[in-house]
Amino acid sequence: MTKQVLVVLSEYGYWGEELVGPLVQFDDRGYRVVFATPSGKQPRALPPSMDPDYIDPPLGRSVTTAEMAQLVRDVDESARLATPISLAAWLPERPYTADENYLRHLESYHRELDKVLTDIAEYDALLIVGGSGPIVDLANNERVHALIMAFLRSDKPVAAECYGVACLAFARDWETRESLIRGKRVTGHCKEYDYKDGTGFVGVVDFNMGPPPYPLEYILRDATGPDGRYIGNFGKETSVIVDYPFITGRSTPDSVLTGQKVIEVLENGLRRFGW
Repeated sequence: MTKQVLVVLSEYGYWGEELVGPLVQFDDRGYRVVFATPSGKQPRALPPSMDPDYIDPPLGRSVTTAEMAQLVRDVDESARLATPISLAAWLPERPYTADENYLRHLESYHRELDKVLTDIAEYDALLIVGGSGPIVDLANNERVHALIMAFLRSDKPVAAECYGVACLAFARDWETRESLIRGKRVTGHCKEYDYKDGTGFVGVVDFNMGPPPYPLEYILRDATGPDGRYIGNFGKETSVIVDYPFITGRSTPDSVLTGQKVIEVLENGLRRFGW
């Protein structure tokens, strides 16, 4: 039976290879890939991720080959990303406690969440693509968190790359406020890879955030708790961690391997890798 992967992308810019790396792996296996964004807008690749001459400041070298830049351009300009699912139209929004008839609205909210479990039955895995965009519209998006939790409740694997891993840290059990990755091993954008300046986004004119608003490594170290662990593998070419049901990739060079490990989880029952 053909596998199907739901891929969530930011509307403020995804890093090209962090989509295309896994996507090529899924395509080669004949998987069906469905895309989703927060409001259903077409996602766009961050311009530096399509420029092989762009020098990544922390690494002091290009992280995009000419071949990968062309692959990203081909996908970004194709019809594949033109009509993504709208998470806002699909998943309910938790009511404010100050809302009139709060209890009734909360009951309705939970009924709608239960329906999502039925909706995701057709999907075998979830992938959250990285880049700077997720900082804006994915990391603290409660609908994204609810989607992650639905996949976990259905015992389906959840993969995330780079700053997309922040979504896993911020997805929380509402009662305990504990992260879903507490007690887990994960990787993600390490402190040494963070920009000191120049964090930019698609669709925002002349806006330079400077450095990222939070160091993802610190967030992940805290979220995994005393029984889990953040594994940065700084100084190693790749860093992908599988601690089922999570598959996490550190950054751009880990994208292909992230896709490969998602496939191994789905087809070979892989439950642990990289630690």
